[in-house]
Amino acid sequence: MNRRPRYAADVLAVPAKKQPPPRHVTLRLGLRLTDRVSRFEGTVVEYESGVVILEADDDGGRRAFPFEADRFAQGGKPIRLTKGGVGISRPATLTSASGARVAATQTAKVARASRIWVEGKHDAQLLEKVWGEELRELAIVVEPLHGADDLPAAIRAFQPSPTRRLGVLLDHLVPGSKETRIAAEAAQDHVLIAGHPYVDVWAGVRPRVLGLPAWPDVPRGRPWKEGVAAALGVRDHRDVWRRALGGVSSLADLETPLIGAVEQLLDFLVPDQVMG
Repeated sequence: MNRRPRYAADVLAVPAKKQPPPRHVTLRLGLRLTDRVSRFEGTVVEYESGVVILEADDDGGRRAFPFEADRFAQGGKPIRLTKGGVGISRPATLTSASGARVAATQTAKVARASRIWVEGKHDAQLLEKVWGEELRELAIVVEPLHGADDLPAAIRAFQPSPTRRLGVLLDHLVPGSKETRIAAEAAQDHVLIAGHPYVDVWAGVRPRVLGLPAWPDVPRGRPWKEGVAAALGVRDHRDVWRRALGGVSSLADLETPLIGAVEQLLDFLVPDQVMG
């Protein structure tokens, strides 16, 4: 004889909690979202014709996603995205993170022969984050050197000229430093080498962006990035940079010497350009 089970379910099982409905979030510029399909995370930089454009913090890359109310998440939790009845497509012009007035919708331009060279990937990412819109408006390409030791030879190979200028951004450009000696050796016409006093471009980001009163002191001879991460109790130093870069939104988040060096290079490369 078939017996009916005494219990329909495991009596020791914890009853499943009823999930609360997703939080409603109004779409706006600057909103941080994660696409639940691709896991791409970024900041809303544009919305037009049913397409949401997100920009990643780590490399400034952008991706487009269809506007779907239940497609996105925040803090690992699904949300219900709403338009709020207000469009956020870009105006004809906008003020970039660097404070320059640039065209909101930029057409593709042929890059200038002139270039900006920086020492590494993080320098390039920071320039893109703050000056990216302006650089595209001016059609200037930023290229990482991955170190400055071979700078004199690289400059000779570049063959600078009046129409092919070169701006170089160096770390730790202070009296007696290796970078200062390299800059003196590499100096020539149509080349401007500018720099900041910090050992690494990280320190050109104001420490308050990370909630710090100051960047940690790192003992001489220890790699600076790894030393900072160790002092902060972070296992992977790349996590420190991702957080620092993600917290930068304008010139107000950068130290004055770094801002001055980049602006000096832009003025040198495009002397006849007037930004609004």
